[in-house]
Amino acid sequence: MAHRAENKKSVRADEKRAGARVVGLDTDLKRGETCFPPSEGFFLLYEELGASCLPAPSQGDGVPAFWGGILQHSTGEDRLPRGKRQQLQVTAPMAANPSLCSPAAVDGDDTVTAEVCQEADVGDGELREVMVAGYPVLLVRNKMEFSALGSKCPHYNAPLTKGVLRGERLRCPWHGSCFNIRTGDIEEYPSLDCLPCFKVTVEDGRVFVTAKKKDLENSRRVKDTSKRCPYNRDTMLLLGGGVAALVCAETLRQEGFTGRIIMATKEKHVPYDKSKLSKEMNLKAEDIYLREPEFLDAHSIEFWTEKEAVSVDFQKQKVYFMDGSSQKYNQLLIATGSHSGFLKVPGADLQNVCNLQTPEDSSKILELATGKNLVIIGASFIGMEIAAFLSDKAGAISVVEKKEFPFQNTLGRQVGGVVMKMLQNKGVKFHMKTELCELKGKDGKVTEAVLASGEKLPADVVVVGIGVSPSSAFLKDTSIARDDSGAILVDLRMQTNIPNVFAAGDVVSFPVALLDGNWSSIHHQQVAEAHGHFAALNMLRKEKLLHTVPFFWTTIFGKSIHYAGCGKGYTDTVVKGSLEREKFLIFYIRDGFVTAAASLNCDPMVSLIAEVLYSGKQISKEEAEACDIGNIPLLAAT
Repeated sequence: MAHRAENKKSVRADEKRAGARVVGLDTDLKRGETCFPPSEGFFLLYEELGASCLPAPSQGDGVPAFWGGILQHSTGEDRLPRGKRQQLQVTAPMAANPSLCSPAAVDGDDTVTAEVCQEADVGDGELREVMVAGYPVLLVRNKMEFSALGSKCPHYNAPLTKGVLRGERLRCPWHGSCFNIRTGDIEEYPSLDCLPCFKVTVEDGRVFVTAKKKDLENSRRVKDTSKRCPYNRDTMLLLGGGVAALVCAETLRQEGFTGRIIMATKEKHVPYDKSKLSKEMNLKAEDIYLREPEFLDAHSIEFWTEKEAVSVDFQKQKVYFMDGSSQKYNQLLIATGSHSGFLKVPGADLQNVCNLQTPEDSSKILELATGKNLVIIGASFIGMEIAAFLSDKAGAISVVEKKEFPFQNTLGRQVGGVVMKMLQNKGVKFHMKTELCELKGKDGKVTEAVLASGEKLPADVVVVGIGVSPSSAFLKDTSIARDDSGAILVDLRMQTNIPNVFAAGDVVSFPVALLDGNWSSIHHQQVAEAHGHFAALNMLRKEKLLHTVPFFWTTIFGKSIHYAGCGKGYTDTVVKGSLEREKFLIFYIRDGFVTAAASLNCDPMVSLIAEVLYSGKQISKEEAEACDIGNIPLLAAT
């Protein structure tokens, strides 16, 4: 619910009869829910057949309590049928406002109201953290109207006071999640959840926030969803157990789909945060679940584990699985993700040569590498994060890479050089501009890595991080359109060339606005979630086009490099700040304009740039060169 600041001096004509007050909308209340508007002194109780007005409890200390009141909507009826969105009014004698009797008044429904500041203290566009009953709340003023929301991003608990506000859209400073400040609803991923939203009132220049304690205690809110209807025989079959399929399933329920939803994956687990597999390798699978099995059950999302698709008959609209079973569908989403590249050198099949795909892989690599010689093939994001995490655990770490610097193709030589130095300072050895030509072993286990230069590296465990390929081999003999890498081609509706078949996430190539609409694969968690969301909308015939700015991050020794946009094919860079001091912002330029940006220790600059790119505005190279990262408020204003 969006809560605007209410000015008690301004009353609509139809509210002017004695004692009448508009207190909310009937659909704002759920069955059995109560609310306590601060100036009326009564409860609203939503029952099975409608809403009722009940007396407020005595407040004590001489504060009068109302002994009755009549609940009506604006046409004068005394009962409200559910499902009609109309104003609720109460006619009752006026009395003192119980909420003004203490800094945080608590009523019988555990609702608190607290004075948080003076109206004049908060400027337009300001983000301020205030306290309500000991809990932090984000107070936002936009176009002179107040909103109050949870103060932490539900994704990784980033402080939203450091975020970027543009219009009614608030972007997280760390990882780019966006929220509507009026409703708290999620508008951009990677966060799956929304923010709790609280009521704000302004009386005589004083600002009050009213909230339920249970909402204050929880920094996240799950969107309301439809229930499964057994009479709806339509089946949405989602292949894949990652974030693209998960967001698709949740969006289908949020948008009113009541039919059957099936997620089928070859994985053993419910969807989990794959970004942590290389960043926090000591976590168990259960520690990184994005949704618990009980959540999926409660939303009637069937989740089939260890169920790998092996073929699809698009004519019959049927998917066949490795275990011999099959499943028909009305709409199909293919979100099977990608898999790590495989070594093609002698000895690649030796024991302790590992790829990182699952929580079990992460735990295995940690166990094998502790106190041992680790060789990482490829200076990719995953490879560098593994090197950072294991730098104080492995006996020795060597990185082998064809390029001169880590992730040179994506972040460039400058940022790659910074990360390389950070790792070298922790004892990681780099063997650059060379490649692996052979692995040798003893008793079936790897013992040595031989490089093209002739150098031999001791290797008790080898981790392969040489890129990924789309997991689409099961579609090889079908008519679905794929590119040379095997990525499924989709349009901005996430629609394939096959009717009723959509695709999302790492397995697709899609038109990228920042690449002038050219098709590309982008393997970011946030992008996969956006794909899943828009796929669901279009599976429901809502005709929505994908609109998102890619956003990702990599973390080395607790320091995160944030990146937004798509810098593929950039020809120039503009660096602000200091690479040597590890505090910088770098712009990636193509055809004279910024197409991407990355930063270290300069939050929320990348979130700000992401919002500019999202709006469709262009940043010229000259504007990038004039950027003053020491004056973020000025940049946000311009």
